[in-house]
Amino acid sequence: MLLQLSDPHFGTERPEVCAALRRLAQTERPRLLLLSGDLTQRARPAQFAAARAFADSLGIARQVVLPGNHDLPLFHLPLRLFAPYARYHRAFGTAHDSLTDLDGLRLIGLDSTRRWRHSDGELSAAQIAQTARHLQDAPPGALRVVALHHPLAVNRATEKHNRVRGHREAIVRWREAGADLVLGGHIHLPSVRRLTDRGRTLWAVQAGTAVSHRTRRDAGNSVNLIRAGRQHGVRIASVERWDYRPADDRFELAALSALPLND
Repeated sequence: MLLQLSDPHFGTERPEVCAALRRLAQTERPRLLLLSGDLTQRARPAQFAAARAFADSLGIARQVVLPGNHDLPLFHLPLRLFAPYARYHRAFGTAHDSLTDLDGLRLIGLDSTRRWRHSDGELSAAQIAQTARHLQDAPPGALRVVALHHPLAVNRATEKHNRVRGHREAIVRWREAGADLVLGGHIHLPSVRRLTDRGRTLWAVQAGTAVSHRTRRDAGNSVNLIRAGRQHGVRIASVERWDYRPADDRFELAALSALPLND
């Protein structure tokens, strides 16, 4: 089981939501934590320290952590130009692109941030090609997941400008290489979108903001829990969206998508 937690924006976190998310992690006991970017609001050392402490407090031994555009200094121009990831590295290590195999899951994490872009994300040709090779080499039967901060696909026309640069090539190459899911964040808007061509399906799964008060009018705090399995002999990925309910002060299952996958 994988817990996707995106866009916590520490520096704008809600303490009661953080506490509720700890309780959810203790109850569901996921094997792997994915932090898909925008860990901080302004890439300040104290914000990175808070994000690190919170991630560790969830009690999930395996973690994959990706930077988001907010994790690069915005106003400290010398740092942004010459050492944009220095504070991120001190808190979470040096890995950006990563490969993780765990219990029938292959997770490929990609850094879609660029020091010269304030908000937009980008995938290089080399990243797209290397990811396709990792997908093709995945263990037989593994759930093949790619994760990045910026969206590969969106459900709303008004959000198309937020798609990662290189998304068209990535969709074609990764779908052909056998990707099952691509996970993203950035826009604080949870969604599931089916991308099908010539009988092959790739699912784009977006997470909302986990604990920040910077929520959408129509989307509050939420996280995704993802499980792999079979249903009537068909491979599926179960994507559970858990929303924070202020009235009950807890995360509750709000949406369940059983996504059929290619064999």
